[in-house]
Amino acid sequence: MKHYFFTGRFALLRVFVVFFLLLSFIVRCSLLIWDFRETDTGIIDLFRIFGTGLFFDLGTVSFFAVPYALYLILMPAKWTGSLPDRIMTYTGFGLGVLLLYFSFFAEFTFWDEFHRRFNFIAVDYLIYTYEVVKNINESYPIPVLICAMLILMASTLFTVYRFSVFHQVFLSADTLGKRAMNGAPWLVLLLLFGIFVSNEDAEWSSNRYDNELSKAGIFSFFAAFRNNELSYPEFYRTLPEKQAFEEVANRYKDRDRITDAGSNPVYRYINRPDSAKAPLKPNVIFICVESLSARFLGSFGNRKNLTPNLDTLAAEGILFTNLYATGTRTVRGMEAITLSIPPTPGRSIVKRAHHTDMFTIGEVFRQQGYTRHFFYGGDGYFDNMNAFFSGNGFDIVDRGRGFLMGDGIRTNRTNINDEEVTFENAWGVCDEDIFRKVIRQADIQEAQGKPFFDFIMTTSNHKPYTYPEGKIDIPSGTGREGAVKYTDYAIGEFVREARKKPWFEHTVLVIMSDHCASSAGRWELDVDNYHIPALIYNLPGSTPARQSGLCSQIDLFPTLFGYLNWSYTSSFFGEDIHTVPSGQERAFVGNYRKLGLLKGDRIMVLGDRKTANFYRWDPHTDALLKQEPDPDFLLETISFYQVAESLYTGGKLDMKNQE
Repeated sequence: MKHYFFTGRFALLRVFVVFFLLLSFIVRCSLLIWDFRETDTGIIDLFRIFGTGLFFDLGTVSFFAVPYALYLILMPAKWTGSLPDRIMTYTGFGLGVLLLYFSFFAEFTFWDEFHRRFNFIAVDYLIYTYEVVKNINESYPIPVLICAMLILMASTLFTVYRFSVFHQVFLSADTLGKRAMNGAPWLVLLLLFGIFVSNEDAEWSSNRYDNELSKAGIFSFFAAFRNNELSYPEFYRTLPEKQAFEEVANRYKDRDRITDAGSNPVYRYINRPDSAKAPLKPNVIFICVESLSARFLGSFGNRKNLTPNLDTLAAEGILFTNLYATGTRTVRGMEAITLSIPPTPGRSIVKRAHHTDMFTIGEVFRQQGYTRHFFYGGDGYFDNMNAFFSGNGFDIVDRGRGFLMGDGIRTNRTNINDEEVTFENAWGVCDEDIFRKVIRQADIQEAQGKPFFDFIMTTSNHKPYTYPEGKIDIPSGTGREGAVKYTDYAIGEFVREARKKPWFEHTVLVIMSDHCASSAGRWELDVDNYHIPALIYNLPGSTPARQSGLCSQIDLFPTLFGYLNWSYTSSFFGEDIHTVPSGQERAFVGNYRKLGLLKGDRIMVLGDRKTANFYRWDPHTDALLKQEPDPDFLLETISFYQVAESLYTGGKLDMKNQE
């Protein structure tokens, strides 16, 4: 065996394969130990994890092996060992080894944040290199890691050299036929994986951690790169379109006047709750808080006093205690909030090709005479936020970098200037700075004599969790809890300063998270990791209340419009939760592949292999208990997601299709 591995023209390729499999095995073992309590660890489970993992590792390494194998086959024998051959061999092997060390190190950092193998988020991170590289540099000792990887690469090269593998490769006199026989298996394996094997084939368990451990990180990355948009009709269960449209129309027809159920079953006229009273027109400031799980708030039982200001606002306002995020990323939250639509599979609409001139909550505000602004402490180019909001009528206020000024912007843009910044990290200015900018802009907007709607996206509650020192009793950069407490502090300061302004007495403050701090869990959809806080504060004529009806992000603004006594036409799937009949409350939750409908303790989950799983959710343990299929619930779930995708792709959510 030793003689075979260290002789012949393909000796170095065989060494690289063994090296890759060994590194991958070490990573898989490390991740298993990391989240050992979350996995199913019976003998059969472990065998399937490592057996499936080995299968995918072999497929992954074939993508590295084939280019080198083709080089070895096609290189004329007379050039073997020549200077160009030596340069290509040493350089190629060194870069390959460095790439493996880098990717496996990156897997640990990605797992630390998402508890998943590489997915579409990792693909997106390649696009927004400025923010991501800066964030990594602020979160990890990059010079130390780079030096470590270079040392490991040099050590690997030296070890292989000491075993005379390079010497054997350069002295080999293998014939073309023998070289072709050595390379053929790798080409067959690559074709097998490229044509017949998908990343989802690694998902054999109901335990999400087992499935993630069974995957290969590099293979998962390229699978996500190829499949970051999913066609609903192609990948998910469907119904005849007429049946799906009728099912959705039945949800709304008893309460609202639907214009054309056959064309758009959610397009309807919303009558104001109390026609005897005039509609209210206060300013509305909406704060979308980065990664704020409900479990951080004292209002939901946390005893660490992380959110004293939010808890005070919740006690004095209207607190939504049973509200869920529709997704696991900021752009998913923005999609749900602005478009009031269930999550579409694959990428968020915010980042898909058709994302402008749509019917959004901003249009409802415009029809009521409001100006609209989107505030972001970083560069709104990130995640396509500026293009989405400006393309839907919002003016932009952000920390745009000079060479990107104007990119994708169709409305006015105001920059956060250097003199307005007291603290900044990879993701943008600290929350205090963005709130101070909001107050300055509110003064300007108030002087214009028109009510305003401001959409604010915070940034401080994000890794590397850094913020100005001396503001709270947790040092900057020490973790998520400190960032949560600082964001709460900044919101408290904002409210105290805003109260001094004449416009505050006729301003409603709405606060909600974009998504939870973590979506990781062992189930298809970990329901508790979608539970987020939301509250409405300073609503005219209101008294403190706790709204316990089950709902999701898409319902918050339709509910606010109900409080304001507005009548309007709507293409929203979201509803004023006060009008939802008892027993019909529901929440949409999902990620880029799984689409769920939660009703009480029942949840239906649609998968991208045309699967549908029905569970009972135990809120005490967060477990999903598999149930026999419920045909009516399945019909309802399919209908909503199918219609949402159909209306979007068919342009029925565009402004030109609104009467």
